Amino acid sequence: MEEDNNPRGAGGSPTRRRRSGRITITDVAERANVARITVSRALNDPGTVSADLRKRIDAAVSELGYVPNRHAGSLASAVSPVVPIVVPSLSNAVFLEVIRGAQTVLETAGYESLLGNTDYDVSREQRLMQTLLGWSPAGVIIAGLRHSEGTLAMLRRWNGPCVEMMEFGTPNIDMNVGLSHEAAGAAMAQHLISRGYRRIGFVGARIDWDYRAAQRLAGFSQSLDQAGIELDFVERFDAPSTVGLGGRALRRIVERYPQAEATFFANDDLAIGAILEAQRSGIRVPDDMAIAGFNGLNLGNHITPRLTTIVSPRLRMGRRAAEMLLARIRGESVPQCSKDVGFRLVAQDST
Repeated sequence: MEEDNNPRGAGGSPTRRRRSGRITITDVAERANVARITVSRALNDPGTVSADLRKRIDAAVSELGYVPNRHAGSLASAVSPVVPIVVPSLSNAVFLEVIRGAQTVLETAGYESLLGNTDYDVSREQRLMQTLLGWSPAGVIIAGLRHSEGTLAMLRRWNGPCVEMMEFGTPNIDMNVGLSHEAAGAAMAQHLISRGYRRIGFVGARIDWDYRAAQRLAGFSQSLDQAGIELDFVERFDAPSTVGLGGRALRRIVERYPQAEATFFANDDLAIGAILEAQRSGIRVPDDMAIAGFNGLNLGNHITPRLTTIVSPRLRMGRRAAEMLLARIRGESVPQCSKDVGFRLVAQDST
């Protein structure tokens, strides 16, 4: 293992952030009040160090934002032609399309992607980021604007090109590209209101984990409130979003809220499952219950009735994230560090 933390890639622009100094293994040892060799053992072979020492060293690593250099045999200033893309799931079609958009641009420019899956866990994200930054990447693309303090400390200390994607907002680190999920939720509320629905609810899965779904709920609820309509119900499921869970959710709605007229599901997987369950149960959509989703998955166009949804431009989002990152890597100025790619509401037969 190299002793020094690896610096960012070559190149810079007038808008590029300046490095405030490299954190070394010596800094970690001094913070933890142990020898450098003890830190090295804790990082390379944790089983050889006591639990108490590992805890102290891990705390020092997190506080300082230290990243072990795993680019073995390289110069401290070397940068590898790889770009980590870190997302909450590698099984969700939404993130796969974003990855595909980014990979297409990166590969054309001669960069390879390293994929990381956080499973919506900020602690796992922090561990992944420590490992990935240790390979001296040219830049990083990471989903979301919410990260642990340890992750933020590492990325800021590393000071390389970084794009936070999936939602639009103020970047924590360098650059951002995404869409406003609150605005998307508000748009769906306005659509349902325009169709004459007044007893309206929301269904989500793992809203506490998937905070972007929570943002859609916030925009949805606020828009209803501004129209003088109270959100009729919110059903939360502590389980992954699946078609099967959507069917289960519809059964719960029918049982608990027989007066419900329309439901906005946090994503298309849930909404499609609800429509399929409605067909099995003899519930007419939209006459008995209007159903809407989010993401714009192609499957929603191949069920009956076709799903009303909000389309997120996933491929374009991934491509734009990669383009912004490459501009930074080349030392070019990126005048617009936050990019809103927008969304499109597609009203179909289910509402």
